[in-house]
Amino acid sequence: MQEITVETALQLGLTAEEFARIEQLLGRKPNFTELSMFSVMWSEHCSYKNSIRWLKTLPREGGSLLAKAGEENAGLVDIGEGYACVFKIESHNHPSAIEPFQGAATGVGGIHRDIFTMGARPIAALNSLRFGDLREARTRHLLQGVVAGIGHYGNCLGVATVGGEVYFDACYHTNPLVNAMSVGLVKIGHTISAIATGEGNPVMIVGSETGKDGIGGAAFASANITEESVEDLPAVQVGDPFQEKKLLEACLEAAATGALIGMQDMGAAGITCSTAEMSAKGRHGMRIDLSQVPTRQPGMKAWEILISESQERMLLVVKKGREQEVKKIFEKWDLHCVQIGEVTREPQLQFYYQGVLEAALPADSLVVGGGAPVYERAYRRPSYLDACQAFQLHDLPEPPEEELPKLAKALTQLPSIASKKWIYEQYDRLVGTANLSAYAPTDAALVWAKPTSKLLALTTDCNSLYVFADPYKGTQIAVAEAARNIVCSGGKPLAITNCLNFGNPYDPEVYYQFVQAIQGMRSACEAFQTPVTGGNVSFYNQSPEGPIYPTPVIGMLGLLESREEMMTLHVKQPGDKLYLLGASRNDVGCTAYVYALKKIRYSNCPHFDLQEELHLHQLLQQLIRGKLIRSAHDVSEGGLWIALLESAMAGGLGFEAYADPQIRKDAFWFGESQSRVVVSVAPDQEQAFLDTVAYFPHRLLGQVRADQQVFIDGQPWGKIPEWAQDYEEAIARCMETETPDIHLV
Repeated sequence: MQEITVETALQLGLTAEEFARIEQLLGRKPNFTELSMFSVMWSEHCSYKNSIRWLKTLPREGGSLLAKAGEENAGLVDIGEGYACVFKIESHNHPSAIEPFQGAATGVGGIHRDIFTMGARPIAALNSLRFGDLREARTRHLLQGVVAGIGHYGNCLGVATVGGEVYFDACYHTNPLVNAMSVGLVKIGHTISAIATGEGNPVMIVGSETGKDGIGGAAFASANITEESVEDLPAVQVGDPFQEKKLLEACLEAAATGALIGMQDMGAAGITCSTAEMSAKGRHGMRIDLSQVPTRQPGMKAWEILISESQERMLLVVKKGREQEVKKIFEKWDLHCVQIGEVTREPQLQFYYQGVLEAALPADSLVVGGGAPVYERAYRRPSYLDACQAFQLHDLPEPPEEELPKLAKALTQLPSIASKKWIYEQYDRLVGTANLSAYAPTDAALVWAKPTSKLLALTTDCNSLYVFADPYKGTQIAVAEAARNIVCSGGKPLAITNCLNFGNPYDPEVYYQFVQAIQGMRSACEAFQTPVTGGNVSFYNQSPEGPIYPTPVIGMLGLLESREEMMTLHVKQPGDKLYLLGASRNDVGCTAYVYALKKIRYSNCPHFDLQEELHLHQLLQQLIRGKLIRSAHDVSEGGLWIALLESAMAGGLGFEAYADPQIRKDAFWFGESQSRVVVSVAPDQEQAFLDTVAYFPHRLLGQVRADQQVFIDGQPWGKIPEWAQDYEEAIARCMETETPDIHLV
């Protein structure tokens, strides 16, 4: 037997201090199997050891929440009529960097299991993706693989992909981000908890066989990406969406019988994680016979079985005496359902293999809130922030007016701004017939929560350049934009889930970004009354060139009482007036115009005021309820020009608009000051509209035209079909050309 030393612990990714802590917890030296279990459970991916201290400062109660953050596998929010929404977002970044198809596919599969392990049926999926420069062959390879993986798994599983976001920046060249979100519905009182109680109750493994794929995946996700990372390919799991579809139906059928005490999916750390977390939550233990686990390869060792992350597996605790009832369900779906152990009174985990006791650990010693370590890392304000704050508008020469159409054309074709049609057409958006946004464009995805009359408003948002320039304010903006998208669609924001993507937490400047982002998120969530239901922290998104931009992605849930409250983003009738709600400013900081077209890396975060944003939301809700506007579309990347263009293209109509003479033309059309929305108003409602918005900054921009012509400040800027072609084909042209030209200025 291998002698266990500090060096062994270091090889498994633990520290010398953590090895000493393990010896103290056990009162002895661990064997290799036990140390392997600690290495995955105490990895950053599973333990949140470098982030939990700050995560606990986020608002985690209130509103319609039925469970606090961390209590269950996903957030649980009361939506009325006896139903609750279950939702969560998680990352699968490192696996997608190495094997984009399977990395993304298994990320989708894993997040859906987090939903149906609670007894909820997944009804919608969203994602948030980041890649490098699209002119690079590697980026195109990653994009193609990730999109194919997401589409394959979601389409086969039969869950509609209803929304998301995609950005491109060189900082993600080595380390792309693949964040997947799942949303489900469950009757209140019918949820299943991830818990083990009741001495003698059988423990059963269901679903696929356990194989060597995915071994060490949690530890792999807790390390920097390097050129040698391709050698870690065994850490990438392999998914089977058809197997997951059967598992989904079988688990929901078993949950409906009332025979289950608890259920937990096997994600990161596999059997180790499921047995430890369920036991620790129920303050019981388990006696497990690993010889009974169905395996994919012969001769697997105990430690391999324990930490394998093979996909499409669940752990069930069943009421004693009802084993056959549950087995028949899984047999009907042609799935394994094998008793591998039983619940014990003492909160101790015992794992046997071929009659030999391989590991004996207190369940609590492995988990967050128990024995898992908690650290607070040193942090230091990065010096580059001085350069961001030093940026002044007068540093940028004002372009001549005749150059504006050329700038607008380049902006429209930027991959981060242009249509994501090439991507979303690979996803099934119509399965389930609940995605109302597939028929009428809205700022947030609107999904009918059958069988209720309610609509769920769903979105993922984060502009990582804003967060890079000001981590506190940039994260506030991420929350605000998510809420604004929901309000523009007619909804009321309810709660968020988050996926916090950062570099190495041992870097004080990275940790500063993380701490500031958490504090900004807290202040914004408190203001919008959107508590945090849970989510995921993904550190170590870093290459030898440095960390990615801090990317705290916000997944937000909102609610509409009925379809009558829907608000779409497209203009409706020629002659309708176009108004801007909110104030434009001489503000071009962190815009796509300055960053991508003018190549200025360091500039200040756009204007944002939390109270101003709240007032805008209240006003929009009043306008929508009063039916005083015909469309609403928020101003975000690309500024007012892109907001107007998108509204017009979606409606198939032209428009004319005029700038404020007090503001520079480039700032007016391309600036990204926050808390602004473009609305269209019918002429016969204009006075009532003006009476309602009198107290809030607003400006008449122009009107909708029937001839599909675009006029800016009286000058012809071409026709909508021409702009639509540039906008819709930009990404496809890049993907189809070996040396794409994105027409950057």
